[in-house]
Amino acid sequence: MNHPSPLLKPGTLWPALLGRTAHARERKAILSISTEPEVIEQGGVAFQVRVITALAMKSLITAAQPNADPFLPYDPDLFVAELSPTHVVLLNKFNVVDHHLVIVTRSFEPQEALLTNEDCAALLICLAEIDGLAFYNAGLAAGASQHHKHLQLIPLSALPKSQLPIEPLLRPVKMAGGTGIVPGLPFLHAYAPMDPAWLDSQKDGASSLLDCYYSLLHAVGFSVETTAGSPASAAPYNLLVTRQWLLLVPRSQEFFEGISINALGFAGALLVKDAAQLALLQTHGPMKVLQHAALPRKA
Repeated sequence: MNHPSPLLKPGTLWPALLGRTAHARERKAILSISTEPEVIEQGGVAFQVRVITALAMKSLITAAQPNADPFLPYDPDLFVAELSPTHVVLLNKFNVVDHHLVIVTRSFEPQEALLTNEDCAALLICLAEIDGLAFYNAGLAAGASQHHKHLQLIPLSALPKSQLPIEPLLRPVKMAGGTGIVPGLPFLHAYAPMDPAWLDSQKDGASSLLDCYYSLLHAVGFSVETTAGSPASAAPYNLLVTRQWLLLVPRSQEFFEGISINALGFAGALLVKDAAQLALLQTHGPMKVLQHAALPRKA
């Protein structure tokens, strides 16, 4: 298996990100929305819920350009760095938290396709440079807003207390390897520890990460067979990856009562468009909403 050589020099992604963010703000290339999250506690998680009316604006832009690919070509004002021969990293145009990155394939690949060794290599390059949450919304029903394959990364430093709200449920889970489940998550999912060695650029961490990802897919009943040399599409799911763990959640649908849920929801961070949607979350509870958007947990 060929492994793409990194183009990014170690220690340069964060400075490049800071510089490009300042540039993009000056050029008004990103829409940054600053808001204080509301906290809704349920199931041992202090969910962070933000009311972002700009989500409606994003929906309008997407609806006005249904077939447009924002990554071919990408906006040069959003460009951060060359990652590898197969991937670049850009700023997220719709920036809810600071320094939200998008890891994009140079050539078009469908967002529903399985991740590849090259995707895993690009993810690890970014995660080694920036301690954060990387995630993949596999398909429209998983909350993907673009058809061109892309992963995303949010630095933990941009979050309240520099940690994910879901962490209290994950800390007690002790695993030396393999896949398992998180007792406090009441929906179908698969969990695995991250091996810190995979972040070492001198080692072939991408192949190990890819194998782990396949194991997670198998654990929830998805196929990872390939056809005609191309990765087969899987059912919709969200993949979350940090320096400590991986979590994969199959999806049943994108929306709950009009509230769009992507991978960030399963990290404990939700976005709503207005006070009415916030009230819905308060009434039903965020964990119940996630349970509705996922698949039933196996008996």
